Amino acid sequence: MSGQRVNNLCSSHKLPRMVFSLLVVYISSINSAPLGEQEAETYNKYYNYTELTDLLKSLAQRFANIANLTSIGKSVENRELWVMRITKDPTVDVTFPGKPKFKYVGNMHGDETVSRQVLVYLLEYLLEKYGEDQRVTELLNTTDIYIMPSMNPDGFEKSIEGQCTGTDEGRYNAKNFDLNRSFPDQFEEIHVQAEDIPEGAAVMKWILENKFVLSGNLHGGTVVASYPYDDSADHETEGTYSRSPDDALFSYLARVYAQNNPVMKTGQPMCEENLSETFKDGITNGAKWYDVAGGMQDYNYLKGNCLEITMELSCCKYPPSSQLRTEWDNNREALLAYMEKIHIGVRGFVRAARNEAPLADAVIMVAGINHNVSTARYGDYYRLLLPGTYTITAVAPGYIPMSVAGVEVNEGKATELNITLVAETDENLTTPSIPESSSDTSADSGSTSKAAADEKQGSRVTVQPQDFRHHYYNDMELFLKKFSSEYSSITRLYFIGKSVQGRLLWVMEISNNPGVHELGEPEFKYIGNMHGNEVVGRELLLNLIEYLCRNYGTDPEVTQLINSTRIHIMPSMNPDGYEMSQEGDIEGIQGRNNSNNYDLNRNFPDRFNLITDPRQPETISVMNWAKSYPFVLSANLHGGSLVVNYPFDDNLEDVVVYSKSSDDAVFRMLALAYSQENIQMHDGYPCKELHSYEEHFPDGITNGAAWYNVHGGMQDWNYVNTNCFEVTIELGCYKYPPAKDLPKYWEQNRESLLQFIHQVHRGIKGMVIDSKDGSGIPNATITVDLINHSITSNIAGDYWRLLVPGKYLLNVSAQGYSSVSTHVDVPKEGVEIVNFTLTRIHSYTTGQMTEDSTPILDPSVEEFQSLIKLLSGESGLDKLIMDTPTQSSFRYRRYSEVSEFLRGLTLNFPEITSLHSLGQSVEFRTIWALEISNNPKVQEPSEPKIRFVAGIHGNAPVGTELLLEFAASLCINYGKNAAITKLINETRIVILPSINPDGRELAKEKDCTSTVGMTNVHGKDLDSDFFGNASQRAADPQPETRAVMDLIQERGFSLSVALDGGSVLVTYPYDKPVQSVENEDTLKYLATVYAKNHPTMHLGNTGCPNSSQLGNIPEGVLRAAEWHSHMGSMKDFSVDFGHCPEMTVYTSCCLFPQAEMLPTLWTENRKSLLSMLVEVHKGVRGVVKDKNGKPIVGAIIVLNGGVRVFTGEGGYFHALLAPGLHNIEAVADGYQQQSQKVSVSPFEAASSIIIEFDMENDIFGLPRELVVASAAAAMTALVVTACIIWCVCSAKSNRQKDGFHRLRQHRDDYDDEIRLMSMGSKKSLLSHEFQDESESDEDTLYTNKL
Repeated sequence: MSGQRVNNLCSSHKLPRMVFSLLVVYISSINSAPLGEQEAETYNKYYNYTELTDLLKSLAQRFANIANLTSIGKSVENRELWVMRITKDPTVDVTFPGKPKFKYVGNMHGDETVSRQVLVYLLEYLLEKYGEDQRVTELLNTTDIYIMPSMNPDGFEKSIEGQCTGTDEGRYNAKNFDLNRSFPDQFEEIHVQAEDIPEGAAVMKWILENKFVLSGNLHGGTVVASYPYDDSADHETEGTYSRSPDDALFSYLARVYAQNNPVMKTGQPMCEENLSETFKDGITNGAKWYDVAGGMQDYNYLKGNCLEITMELSCCKYPPSSQLRTEWDNNREALLAYMEKIHIGVRGFVRAARNEAPLADAVIMVAGINHNVSTARYGDYYRLLLPGTYTITAVAPGYIPMSVAGVEVNEGKATELNITLVAETDENLTTPSIPESSSDTSADSGSTSKAAADEKQGSRVTVQPQDFRHHYYNDMELFLKKFSSEYSSITRLYFIGKSVQGRLLWVMEISNNPGVHELGEPEFKYIGNMHGNEVVGRELLLNLIEYLCRNYGTDPEVTQLINSTRIHIMPSMNPDGYEMSQEGDIEGIQGRNNSNNYDLNRNFPDRFNLITDPRQPETISVMNWAKSYPFVLSANLHGGSLVVNYPFDDNLEDVVVYSKSSDDAVFRMLALAYSQENIQMHDGYPCKELHSYEEHFPDGITNGAAWYNVHGGMQDWNYVNTNCFEVTIELGCYKYPPAKDLPKYWEQNRESLLQFIHQVHRGIKGMVIDSKDGSGIPNATITVDLINHSITSNIAGDYWRLLVPGKYLLNVSAQGYSSVSTHVDVPKEGVEIVNFTLTRIHSYTTGQMTEDSTPILDPSVEEFQSLIKLLSGESGLDKLIMDTPTQSSFRYRRYSEVSEFLRGLTLNFPEITSLHSLGQSVEFRTIWALEISNNPKVQEPSEPKIRFVAGIHGNAPVGTELLLEFAASLCINYGKNAAITKLINETRIVILPSINPDGRELAKEKDCTSTVGMTNVHGKDLDSDFFGNASQRAADPQPETRAVMDLIQERGFSLSVALDGGSVLVTYPYDKPVQSVENEDTLKYLATVYAKNHPTMHLGNTGCPNSSQLGNIPEGVLRAAEWHSHMGSMKDFSVDFGHCPEMTVYTSCCLFPQAEMLPTLWTENRKSLLSMLVEVHKGVRGVVKDKNGKPIVGAIIVLNGGVRVFTGEGGYFHALLAPGLHNIEAVADGYQQQSQKVSVSPFEAASSIIIEFDMENDIFGLPRELVVASAAAAMTALVVTACIIWCVCSAKSNRQKDGFHRLRQHRDDYDDEIRLMSMGSKKSLLSHEFQDESESDEDTLYTNKL
């Protein structure tokens, strides 16, 4: 029947008319039908990326009045990360009454696809229902909604429909990273490069730029709502409930979603993968379920203003599309209900009292909840809260904090609380009345808050420490961990080292952004218990930690201190001594010293006296710590008297007399700030109960040396060696009082401790800025006229300078910049902000300074220069090391294994490595040289070349293992880490891991002093075999020596680093005892760079039992002749004949330590080795060419009138120089001498210059025109008389030609001598090449021939 109807229809002549009619009806239905009716089939298919993009664009176009589509970034494979904004007037930022921002993010794991489709359906639902459904209309009118259907579009495209358990390929992004394990985490360092997770980086930027209030992250794999925290400090796999400050609120929000999802609310998802898994009420704490480090929901809460939970929507990650309608039905109501909860709690505006201006980024704190939010662009804030009564505080920099108590939060809509803040400089402002209505409240800080801020502590409602007792080490450690866990949003617990007995030296950081140095925020430290039996400081600092934590957010003074200061507290510097001390000790010494029986406050380097005691581990740790943070102010808490003691602590004459520092007035101000708040101390008569104690300290303060001399004290060392001002506070006459007296000490010192922290905000502060690019200038020197003590800017360019009130003339200078001076008036209260902008000095030409003349750079060059500047900063290399972890199993390798390892590198990384044989040892082992660069088989003269050498002494093989690990680390991270990749692309790295392989085979492991294997098998110490002149050599060089000499004489190297053993220091040329060093500043500077990046080397204490120089090596650097003077060293040869500076690094006291020590030695030296890769790009570099642009090869570049380097292929040259201003002179045959002055910065890549030669205008000291005319006349005369004297002239001419012919054959051998003969007065410029004073000119020429 049906077949017959078809045949009849097809044969009918009416078919065209019927088709046309049907088409008209279809088009008409499209134009007239609502969108929802035509999209019914959407619930039966997944949209791929192209389809999703088309759909979103179509929706945005059709609903332009309420929808706006943008991309926040791109995926690895260049797909857009689409976000649809849905709200009334979506392209306009509404200024009043303010809309809270909400977001949903889906498909973070590409194979969890239900969320992607459900969010598309939600988009369509909201857009369709707006104006028709009252609920949806109100939601869009009052909420700024952002929906991202797919955060991982690349992963989605790789996923397969029907795969319920998913695949890693689809779950991760296209670079194989789990996006929900890649966010910064509070409990663990997440080592992920931004370029590897562009999706995560884009979302993080999006979160930080928008103050979202509430968010949902949609996943799949089960059915539950999970809330923060997602991990814990212990990282237990499961079962650890990690509670956030807003735990009750998070639990409520999760329950809202779960109770509106019919499957989720049962708590029994019945997933096939785990049928027995249940969740009470359909919700769970993230960490209790399973530990996730680097998750997005925790990042939203800790770094954004946003509360986020994670919704798992379905057991099957990628179910068949036929199930999509069911999933939408299950989640529709839950999605809407959860969004509506953005309107609970408290909301309002924070404005300035003077002009009603909105205050952005004001902090909103809720008493009892240790988590804050901040105001948005227009001063609007939204603080989600459960029903209850709260105290709300608003704090903004420069304004008096305002607290409002009794704020009622009810079910339903948020309570409105508008707060007006009075500026600290405003006076006599009228306070508006506070309406009685709890739902619409305004408050002003003009009266109540100002009064509260000015009241003494006793009248403020604060939480005081409750548990006063003596804390032994384990008890103290638990105390610190407890408060760090409970107040994780404002604390960070870390340790700076270990005591002699291995106890950790704990530090608690307290800040509103712990772990981060905020630009312009000063850093402060307290140190207690330096003398182990002086325990009051230890307990007071634990009390202070508790007090600050418990009162943050409720007490305005505490809150403002923490918000504006980064506070570091070390309760115990001498935990070993404390454990030996006894309660009740009044004036004893038991436990005073550390467990090596050294007084730590006599153990620091001293400005007047040589401290011969070995530097103790506690001292070294504190010195490292003090140089690692930009501390401004510090106090060292002691016991035994009652006074504040300030520098200087000693004097050159070692007599008891006032030893005034340059900042004596500042120190007196600081000391008085503490003593005035302690009545007994300020009285000036301490220890009245001890009749034998008769000292008097006016106002409770004293100069240290005026009391008694202390050599090697910590406070003087801080002042002389860092930017930090430190005083020593004696807290009482009983060193170890009974525990029952501790509350009394807290009451006496509480206000003093707080007031002293306030002093860090005195004087001046600001930024030192580069006028060219606006970046901060690190290490700029800030000098105050008439005060002989300068401070330097931090790595970001910010600085702080404590000063007493008054008028001052300031000068700021930085290497490579013009200095700037200005007058400043320091106020009686607070700090004056003074910013400086400095202009770069590019070069000096013929005595004229050129400012800001740096040429426009290629973007890639500019990018690399920025990298060098970044890595030269204090934390640049540290971050690089964190981003490139190593996982090697260290062991010692013999020759065959070393060879296999090197070949393995070339086989696995052929594009960046090349292995060369330099020669063979006596026993025919190959001397290997591994080159690492982006083009290792092609010479690139414009790139600096660096040489790393080890194993010159076979009995010190640590260097060999370090260089092998270094090579592997570089190769493995090439292409993965951007910084390593760029360094390799721009550097030619040559590594010689073992130049004495025969000696290494004989050496004895674990023997720290054995000389077996030190020499080669001929018994020759190779480091005494590098002679350039035959007159100094008794025999031919050893084959190992010859192999390395040939490499050195290739020239082209800019820097060489040789690793040896037997101490912990760096030496620089010369090893020869009589050689003067013209460029000693540069050589010493390069050695210092290595040492300062080593955790202990730069402290100058080798710590070696066999060292005769314990504690006496400034900065850990020595001229080699002062260490072990000898002739024929490799470093001397490198300087004299390779024109390359070389340093020798002694990596460990033990020549051949046990293999278990290798990881530690690698950790200690890795940063220093990397610093050399950075340093080789500094100094001065350039090109020498003539006026026609032709490169001049072999031109001599004379540095500061002495050291010479030569231009190579392409006319390129490069020389490392110490920071400062340097003279550069260029000399070449037949050209006029050129000179410039260049400025070298310790933080920036080499200054690049172009030297362009003019032809020499004088010949033999006479004008070129006269010489040419005379030569022409002489030639004419010669032609006229040629026939007469032909025979004689012919013979003479033949002899001259023959002589010059032979001379040209050996021009390369004798070019130096020819230049000297041809240049006359320039001879002095060319006579400064490094050579022994005993060498003759003939010896030098002979050596050059070699």
